[in-house]
Amino acid sequence: MPAIGTSEDETAELIVVSAARTILSANALPLTVDVIQKDELDQQVSISGSVTDAVANLTPSFSPTRQKLSGAGETLRGRSPLYAINGIPQSTPLRDGSRDGFTIDAFFVDRVELIFGSNALQGIGGTGGIVNQVTVGAPAQEGVSGRTLLQGSAGDGFEGDGIGWKAAGLAQVKTGRFDATVGAAYEKRGVFYDADRRRIGINLTQGETQDTKSLSLFGRFGYEVSETARLDLIASRFELEGNGDYVAVNGNRVSGIPTTAAKGVAPGESAANRTESLAFSLTDTELFGGNLVSQIFWNRSRDTFGGEIAPIATFQDVLIAPVGTLFDQSQNRSRKYGGKVSYERSVPGFEQLTAIVGFDALWDRTEQRLIATDRAWVPPTDFRSFAPFGQLNLGLFDNVVRLAGGVRYEDVRITVDDYTTLATSNRVSVSGGSPRFSDTLFNGGVVIEPISGIRAYASYAEGYTVPDVGRITRAINRPGVDIDNFLDISPIVSNNREVGVEVKRGPLDASATYFWSSSDKGQLLIARPDGILDVQRQKVNIEGLEINLAVQTPIEGLKLSAGYAHILGRFDSNSDDVIDTDLDGANISPDRLNLAASFARGPLSARVQTQFYLSRDFQGLVRDPRNDFGGYTLTDATVRYQTGIGALSLSAQNLFNKQYITYASDTQRPTDNTFFFAGRGRSLTLGWDYRF
Repeated sequence: MPAIGTSEDETAELIVVSAARTILSANALPLTVDVIQKDELDQQVSISGSVTDAVANLTPSFSPTRQKLSGAGETLRGRSPLYAINGIPQSTPLRDGSRDGFTIDAFFVDRVELIFGSNALQGIGGTGGIVNQVTVGAPAQEGVSGRTLLQGSAGDGFEGDGIGWKAAGLAQVKTGRFDATVGAAYEKRGVFYDADRRRIGINLTQGETQDTKSLSLFGRFGYEVSETARLDLIASRFELEGNGDYVAVNGNRVSGIPTTAAKGVAPGESAANRTESLAFSLTDTELFGGNLVSQIFWNRSRDTFGGEIAPIATFQDVLIAPVGTLFDQSQNRSRKYGGKVSYERSVPGFEQLTAIVGFDALWDRTEQRLIATDRAWVPPTDFRSFAPFGQLNLGLFDNVVRLAGGVRYEDVRITVDDYTTLATSNRVSVSGGSPRFSDTLFNGGVVIEPISGIRAYASYAEGYTVPDVGRITRAINRPGVDIDNFLDISPIVSNNREVGVEVKRGPLDASATYFWSSSDKGQLLIARPDGILDVQRQKVNIEGLEINLAVQTPIEGLKLSAGYAHILGRFDSNSDDVIDTDLDGANISPDRLNLAASFARGPLSARVQTQFYLSRDFQGLVRDPRNDFGGYTLTDATVRYQTGIGALSLSAQNLFNKQYITYASDTQRPTDNTFFFAGRGRSLTLGWDYRF
């Protein structure tokens, strides 16, 4: 996979990555970036069904997905990425429900921008990088245009309950200065089957993408104030909900029998995810000779988790019901709003120097409630951030050398009212507080491009997020704790250093990057015996190597590509300031090799891709050999043919029907037979895509 897609006329240097907060082309930035364009994104989504899976398939340093609604433990370069839609953060770091990969249907996403490694370009959350989903743009031509998509999917055995379908439509109109885009996408997913034609186990608590239905609505309304200025209002609503038709059947790890599912009625409300967003922006590409980007936004999410036998002990309270009789389930509720403004222009009289100044503000309120008994598991928590920033980019020697650097000042306050923990945390009274902290985050780098299309770069950048405050506050089980003095809510500041080289000339598109990052108080997810994940704050170091290569062959339309990532993460397991233990599968991805061949000529396009997830033994003071990873290999394929009445496509996930246990299940909770999930067997998707 190339770091940035190029065409034969070498227009890659003109690619602008909006998530980088600049209109400078990508080759001017000391960053590792990737842009997954619309055609490639649609191709991947037809195989796997979601943007998150598409990113994971194409990005060797991204974790293999869990194939569930929850993305807990899915990382980019060993740290959690920030998911955004048009720059609006979708993550809920105060109580991370890990549903941020499912907040809009891929039908409305025009491209995905990836920025690798820790940085503070988008504020809170980008310790692993940024996954920015840029939605469908305004129509370019006068009149009416649109798109219709119909898809059907099924498992290898075409079982009736495994059949799913999707219908989506988009209409656009442009008249004079005004334009509008509206659309809807509905999808019904069947149950998933593994390669042995067994139903894949249901995770009732964290949620599923199988046996679900989803509805995504999208609207974009724009007005051209002048030749250079534009107003945009973008609204979206996404809801995915389980049907509740199946219950889990425990597997047996010793015998190698994975968790399955059987017909049954799941207790309580089905796991679901609902996200609503509204953003208003004003842009002007020629304001006093510079570029203005401003945005105000509102975002609300509600993540409902299922209730099942496994977590019942967590919610027990004999004051409400006898032991063994109390059922409950939790729901994350988050609301955020904020604004961003930045202004960029070359410095008058010194045109080789480009300056950016800006200011970001964010307010977030999050809580986690037990909705069956109306109790607070995580108390309402408020987050407020003010962040001015500035960036400089200087071109020297006719832009053969570029120097880049910047600074961002974060002023953060977290407010928690007085609250009482659950009975299983001893019903302790916790004194609330408003801890406040600030930090100055730096970045800098150099880019050398002696020959057009060949560049080397080195950079240093600091990223910032808060730990999962909700997991910490709900786990307090001793009296006398005062939030103002509880140091475990101090921020995670990760330092990212990388050096890289890229060659993009003629038929060759190659890159190699070595990176290493560290954080003195990182965040580790540790599973308790009941399956609930708690947070530990420890020193963490991560380093890795990424290599990508793509070659346009002498055969017209045929391209071969390869990608490799080696990542090693270690942490201080006993707080003695010595890095001594490998990060496990809940916190880091396996090494991976990707190989692919793609063909596009005339009306026909096709792709075959293979991911080799390489085995790994986790070493250190804290080690369970049952969590070592055996590795597996998966191959996907897709073919598309453009007819006069739309494009027909046929895609196959896990083409050779490989039976395997998912990475997350294989490397965590070795005695938990409810968490032993097989991956999907061969599944087929047939689609018709018509554009007018």
